[in-house]
Amino acid sequence: MSLLDPRERAAAHAPTRNVDFYAQALKASAEFRGEYDGRMNVVKAHEMPFERSPNGLIKHIINERMNTKECCLDIYMQFLPAGGASGKHRHLSEEVFYVVEGEGYDLHWDVRFDCHDKMEFEWESEPKKFEWRTGDFVYIPPYCAHKHFSTGPGGARIIVCTSRIVKPMGFDWFEQIENAEGF
Repeated sequence: MSLLDPRERAAAHAPTRNVDFYAQALKASAEFRGEYDGRMNVVKAHEMPFERSPNGLIKHIINERMNTKECCLDIYMQFLPAGGASGKHRHLSEEVFYVVEGEGYDLHWDVRFDCHDKMEFEWESEPKKFEWRTGDFVYIPPYCAHKHFSTGPGGARIIVCTSRIVKPMGFDWFEQIENAEGF
């Protein structure tokens, strides 16, 4: 005796088109695993490209376009000139950074979120200020607008890490609100 409603059974067995999604996924996985073996385990300093970006001068340590075995994180070194700042930006992935050298502060504009029929975001008009210096670790929440400032005489270097996991989930939301000076 079936516990299913006959209408549910009929709907589950109704004719529809045929696909091979599962077979395609198996093939794509096999191709990925074969290609993955050839990716870099170690990224040498000379293989880390510089970029003059709207966010300022950065040196990519790990990036999804660099053919490394790392598939979840993007990591770069940001150079902040003495008295200079990064661009103001936001992304749905949280960000963390480690201060390699220098001192400065961050401004963070927290986000408020609501979801009725669609997602709605609103950012605080007044930012929170977080001071940092060599050896400090800074956390930036998801979609918080933020900007880094260097206050020391020799500038600052920070190592920035973000997750790219949210991108394939449909949340590749990344915005440059203000460019860094000179970019």
